[in-house]
Amino acid sequence: MPTDATTTGTTSESGQRTLVELLEDLPIGMLTTYGPDGPRSIPMARQEVEPSAEMWFITARDTRHVRDLASEPRVTLTFSSRDSWVALNGRATVVDDQAKLEELWNTFAEAWMPEGPEDPNAVLLRVDLDEAEYWDTPGGKVASLVSFAKAKLTGDTFDADHGTVDL
Repeated sequence: MPTDATTTGTTSESGQRTLVELLEDLPIGMLTTYGPDGPRSIPMARQEVEPSAEMWFITARDTRHVRDLASEPRVTLTFSSRDSWVALNGRATVVDDQAKLEELWNTFAEAWMPEGPEDPNAVLLRVDLDEAEYWDTPGGKVASLVSFAKAKLTGDTFDADHGTVDL
């Protein structure tokens, strides 16, 4: 597991750029809601990452996570790959915007809602992000293995680019 070996500053423009770049390669994440029955995480495909700190998702209106948002809009999103990890906190809002739904609609959404964006159960979730934290091991799998071996041999920490971003 990566550690805080290399840390970038908070609220930095380069930190935001790094975050957006990492998220471009991470299309599926886990959305955690905090409803009356406690935390619950489900996989979600993000539709858009805005540098303005908002993310969009297509979902079904009659789901537990949409009901959970009515009582507690706070959410956590986590994304990961073999060599990068992103954790985001923010507030989710259910958005009824047919034009935006049609703009974001894709074949992945169609697989879950075959009636298309005209399906009355189809709705958008907009997550306005407050803060993010990321870990990245530039160079991919080989660099990760070398860093891991170096850490085991020398006792140094795992080489990872780590940053926090206030959005």
